[in-house]
Amino acid sequence: MELIRGLHNIQPRHHGCVLTIGNFDGVHLGHQAVLQQVRAIAEQRNLPSCVMVFEPQPLELFAGSAAPARLSRFREKYSQLSRLGIDRLICVNFNPRFASMQPEVFIEQLLLSQLGAKQLIVGDDFRFGNNREGDFNMLAAAAARYQFGLSSTSSLKLGQQRVSSTLIRQALQQDDLYAAETMLGRPFSLTGRVRHGRKLGRDLGFPTANVWLYRRKLPVSGVYAITAETKYGRFQGVANIGNRPTVQGQREQLEAHLFDFKGDLYGSQIAVTLRHKLRSEQRFSDLTALQQQITADMHAAKMYFSRLATNASSVS
Repeated sequence: MELIRGLHNIQPRHHGCVLTIGNFDGVHLGHQAVLQQVRAIAEQRNLPSCVMVFEPQPLELFAGSAAPARLSRFREKYSQLSRLGIDRLICVNFNPRFASMQPEVFIEQLLLSQLGAKQLIVGDDFRFGNNREGDFNMLAAAAARYQFGLSSTSSLKLGQQRVSSTLIRQALQQDDLYAAETMLGRPFSLTGRVRHGRKLGRDLGFPTANVWLYRRKLPVSGVYAITAETKYGRFQGVANIGNRPTVQGQREQLEAHLFDFKGDLYGSQIAVTLRHKLRSEQRFSDLTALQQQITADMHAAKMYFSRLATNASSVS
């Protein structure tokens, strides 16, 4: 998948595409249904399939720290879109200048002159341009005037439940990992680069991979049984996600202890998948109490994975 970072990097060779626009936070099953439609039309018309996303996401500019927690960083979003076979990803710097663009300019200069969009697929509640003045009706009038295709998308439902990033966040906040997985189409995971930390876990006898997540706000917190994809393969383990109140942590991060692991992960990317929540994050009176709780957490995580293995063998 070709990545185009910034509108200034759109070249004449990028003219002509089937385009969809949105945050695509989480790239959940609802998003995947839209992307399948984009790909199908692109193949039918022999055009590249193209997705436009914004960094930061619009609410992160307008609402700041009050913006909802992200389900996926840009790197994770890129990975998911690439797996789905999208040809091009345009990442627009969503700044005050772009946000104040007149909707007519958005249509005529960006969508038509620069991108040459032959088909646009967006939700019927899609808003754009200065003060969100542009809407689907304006796009429909432009499509008729300039002769490009326009399709609206309806939200995917599982049973009677609409699939949305908001509902997935709510499921994660309520510790309903199964509901989140059902709407995402995969278990929820976090990725990041392993950094050097204070080595406190190693001093306590539980060496950890300290993963900086580069998010303003996390959609999850607490202690989880996890699996981790590393450059050495997949490992089971236990992870704490949060501020680490016992040791006066200053930022949210993920600390993962991987079972039966020996190796050096510093500087490498790992993907941590949350399998089961063990407990909420809490402050302990001293490091001895913390050490005892980590031992209990490890035992609980191993018991969880043991039950999974037993259930899987009985089914087979």
